[in-house]
Amino acid sequence: MLLLELFKTFLWIGVVSFGGGYAMIPIINAEVTHYGWISSERFANMIAIAGMSPGPIATNSAILVGYSTAGWIGAITSAIAILIPSLILVIIVSSFFLKFNHNPLVQSIFYGLKPLVTSLIIYAALTFALKNNLINLNISFQTVSLLLIFGFSLLALLKLRWHPAYVIVLSGIVGVALYS
Repeated sequence: MLLLELFKTFLWIGVVSFGGGYAMIPIINAEVTHYGWISSERFANMIAIAGMSPGPIATNSAILVGYSTAGWIGAITSAIAILIPSLILVIIVSSFFLKFNHNPLVQSIFYGLKPLVTSLIIYAALTFALKNNLINLNISFQTVSLLLIFGFSLLALLKLRWHPAYVIVLSGIVGVALYS
């Protein structure tokens, strides 16, 4: 029964989610906490692992949730379920895309969806950070230092054009220096 619930849940998440893996995180969090499979705090740790692991974060999250709740068979079930809708959609869209991609209406739709996807990702990050007390609205050393790490990371990526791996390593070193 648990495997069926995992399958139905992740199939549903794969069907209704739009905007990629980071936009799926709040939906996955809501579902797994609703069913009581995983606490929000444990899910936050899983997202950290899923984000650092190679591959799509939503699929990695589904695998970790599935494994945590039902072992390897749960991991496989959750991964297949979350991938099925995307696979079907890619097959359908690719068959029509070549015919219609130059249509001004189609180009306008895709252009209009770009800010939506960005806002979904920002919403996921903020919701995740606030819900798991990674950022609080009180001004403290931790809040200020986290915002500074964020700001310098963004600056290093956008202005200085540093490789993301360097930014990750440097942020980790700063985290160890500040918080240990």
